[in-house]
Amino acid sequence: MVLIVRTPVTTPEVTEMLRALGTYIKVAVDIQRGVLAGGVMHVDCETMLLEDGSAQEDIWGADWDPASGQITFEALINIRPRQNNRALVI
Repeated sequence: MVLIVRTPVTTPEVTEMLRALGTYIKVAVDIQRGVLAGGVMHVDCETMLLEDGSAQEDIWGADWDPASGQITFEALINIRPRQNNRALVI
């Protein structure tokens, strides 16, 4: 399941997104629209944002650990040679 979040995330939304992986959430964020999608795989989150009207070049992937607040800016969807990013990391 992928959840799209348009406003500051609520505790029930975090709980729902944590169901997939338990301790962290894979997210894709549209940096232009300020919309986040969280779920099991970055690519599923990216797909939901694309279907929601986002442009692919504006979507970047990360992992979020709500308990520690740590964000890891690393995902396969971030590999974009045409945008001069050849790595998993943003």
